[in-house]
Amino acid sequence: MTNKLQKDNNQHGAIAKSLNLSISTKHSVEISRNIRYKSTSEARQLLEDVVDMKRALPFRKYKKDMGHKRGMMAGRYPQKATKEFLKLIKSVEANAQSKGLDTGNLKITKIISNQASIPFTGGRRRTGTKRTHIEIEVKEFIKRKSAGKTKKADVKEGSKIKKTTSVRRSEGKSTDHETKLQEGAKQ
Repeated sequence: MTNKLQKDNNQHGAIAKSLNLSISTKHSVEISRNIRYKSTSEARQLLEDVVDMKRALPFRKYKKDMGHKRGMMAGRYPQKATKEFLKLIKSVEANAQSKGLDTGNLKITKIISNQASIPFTGGRRRTGTKRTHIEIEVKEFIKRKSAGKTKKADVKEGSKIKKTTSVRRSEGKSTDHETKLQEGAKQ
């Protein structure tokens, strides 16, 4: 029964994993927190700005002895970890595309950064190295149109542009606003 639920759950989503990456787990946790619940295009743009050092990534949990950045308390530019996240986002978009999903409407629903096992390397001191596991899951979201709400629209009348508000349409009845728009369109 659980296998059937998992198949139905992943029907409109895709998953990608990277194991044993040689990046900082603390940086990975902060990056994950910043891109969770964003669309893949927003996340990719944020990460590209961090790699180009145009925008600092805010750190909230692991911020001891960290300098302030413009517009935030503590932040850094974790470029090595960010490049791995970019690769993973491209991979999950490719997985979603192979499943037939629209890559323009993908949203990150789950992203996890875990510490991996530490291999002992080197000579006399036998020091360990950094290792991290990352898992990302995206789902396709359809943007819903808000029907029935008032919206502002630009209406051209001659050389002037006039801002008006549209009104809800009732069944088969036209309002004064719609008749004015029709008359303006005829002229």
